[in-house]
Amino acid sequence: MDTKKIKLKGDKAIEQVPSIKDKALRINLNENIYGTFAEIGAGQETVRHFFRSGGSSGTIAKAMSAYDKDFSDAIYGVEEDGRYVTESRLKKMLFHEVDIMERRLNREKHPNKMFFSYANTVATIDFAKQFKGHGWVGIRYQIEPTEEYNEIIIHIRFKETDSRLQQETLGILGVNLIYGAFYKYNDPKKLLRYLYDHLDKDQLEIDTINFSGPRFADVDNRLMSLQLVKNGMTDAVMFNPEGKNILPAAILYKKNILAFRGSFRPVTKVNMDMYEKSLKMFLEENKVEKENTLVIFEITLSNLRSDGEIDERDFMDRAQLLCSLGQTVMISNFQEYYKVVEYFANYTKARMGLAMGVNNLVDIFDEKYYRHLSGGILEAFGKLFYRDMKVFLYPMLGDNGEVITSENLKVHPRMKELYKFFKFNGKVVDIDDYNPEILEVFSREVLKMISQGKPGWESMLPSGVADIIKAQHLFGYEPNNFLTVSN
Repeated sequence: MDTKKIKLKGDKAIEQVPSIKDKALRINLNENIYGTFAEIGAGQETVRHFFRSGGSSGTIAKAMSAYDKDFSDAIYGVEEDGRYVTESRLKKMLFHEVDIMERRLNREKHPNKMFFSYANTVATIDFAKQFKGHGWVGIRYQIEPTEEYNEIIIHIRFKETDSRLQQETLGILGVNLIYGAFYKYNDPKKLLRYLYDHLDKDQLEIDTINFSGPRFADVDNRLMSLQLVKNGMTDAVMFNPEGKNILPAAILYKKNILAFRGSFRPVTKVNMDMYEKSLKMFLEENKVEKENTLVIFEITLSNLRSDGEIDERDFMDRAQLLCSLGQTVMISNFQEYYKVVEYFANYTKARMGLAMGVNNLVDIFDEKYYRHLSGGILEAFGKLFYRDMKVFLYPMLGDNGEVITSENLKVHPRMKELYKFFKFNGKVVDIDDYNPEILEVFSREVLKMISQGKPGWESMLPSGVADIIKAQHLFGYEPNNFLTVSN
């Protein structure tokens, strides 16, 4: 019988995804891959796949679950904050297990062994089903026996409402992570996508990932964060002024939040004037304390798209500049403002503020953005303003050179009374102490001047920003362009 594979005209190439059993078996059959499994909080779901696939005796050095808190503390030490489902705990587990292998096994006897330690610390859904659960999952491993260790650490949020299903999801994710770490490390973007093999995005969310080690020396974790949002794995990611990925839940928890949305391409004097003046007003609000206030510069995914594709270089330029200015950056998949407020509300019940220009506020009162909601614009506004939230409004120049504020801006006639309601109730307040000399500064004009080599753009930017752009060649800046123009 002819067993030659048949191809029909019009067939499309389909990438074959190995089954979870095949992935575990391939790891097991490699005589050099050898390591430990330490799983806390959701059963030993990952290692179970390796036991069941066969050939595990040469791969699994040890599998354990230190469920009891006192016993766990005795092994890994006590956390300062007393919590167990944390990144700090996961890292202690990974380092501890690798250290034990290195101390107990003779490298001369096992010259080709590539050690690894897989660990997770997880809280599944609670009995009342109010908290769906989350966890930290990671692997510390070698690709060469003499090489330093690499590390991949992720944070997940469960979306399923059944503990048993969450456990099974965690087990599949763990196999995908271990398999990807060894067989997809040369392409971290693909490794990231393959974490969802045999899983659905309705089952879990990955909202933080960090790569480190010699095999990932060239990986920028901010770009990996961008992939999480781009691939629909999470709605928002954040990184701190040092450019490090941070867990949104950890930094937003119980904070007063003042958020700015913009292109920041690049940051102009208008952006910083809006930031400084609105922050001053926000801090004067009742129950807002400076030490418990977080300022966030948000860039939406749609703002990063160029011709339908995300311009990663452009993203890095903006992120780098904002971080250089000491700001916390958030990349989100939220087009509507109410979704941003809803997202923050998941983590804090404290005061919130949005700083924006007049044109952005006018857009908020445009009904076309809310046709997908059963309650239309009223539903959106209920979500936007139902908490103690204010809009700090920065003025703009009109077509005739007049200054437009909350007092004279024009919304659609049908929205006029709705706007008056929010204005009267103090939900929209003007930033009065603005600098009138910079109202004609626009990011798009500055960007055009930089790319075309036209002089004079430096004066439109805050002090020091032009120097950063020039030193790091951001936004297409090339000194030769300006030499050509001036000649």
